[in-house]
Amino acid sequence: MKLTRCAVATSLLFLSTAALAQSDAQKAFDQLKTLDGVWQGPATTIPPMPEMQGDIMKVSLRTTSLGNALLHEMTSPKRPDDPITMFYLDGDQLLLTHYCDAGNRPRMAGKISPDGKTVEFDFVDIAGSTQHGHMHHAKFTLIDADHHTEEWTYMMGDHAVNAHFDLQRAK
Repeated sequence: MKLTRCAVATSLLFLSTAALAQSDAQKAFDQLKTLDGVWQGPATTIPPMPEMQGDIMKVSLRTTSLGNALLHEMTSPKRPDDPITMFYLDGDQLLLTHYCDAGNRPRMAGKISPDGKTVEFDFVDIAGSTQHGHMHHAKFTLIDADHHTEEWTYMMGDHAVNAHFDLQRAK
């Protein structure tokens, strides 16, 4: 009887600890949700793209769907488009789907850095044509509550364009 009580108590302790343990995907998603708000800052590209170089970008991040998704929208006064990206959990994975102005929808899987300040996304697959290129990689680095950077890699065949955004909280 005493052994049974001990086994039950140990099992309950194990189950409660497992329930409280947060997956790395959940930690990464929760970290990204702290970016909820409006941001702005300059863009730089490698190789330099005159239509974007130094442009002040506006990024809006909004937690939606009862906390189950994060909507990212990027706008610029010099560009007519505003691509959106949705971040969400799928089981034990953090995924993003980027709704690109190139007419496709790449998906990427995210991983959080050991220090918890960087979430990096790698290409998984794509829906739609890659004729005009596609977004292939993204990296979010949280500097402090009012400053973060974003790096996006766009592939056109074998040619990569890297865009860096140094963003400050506007609201």
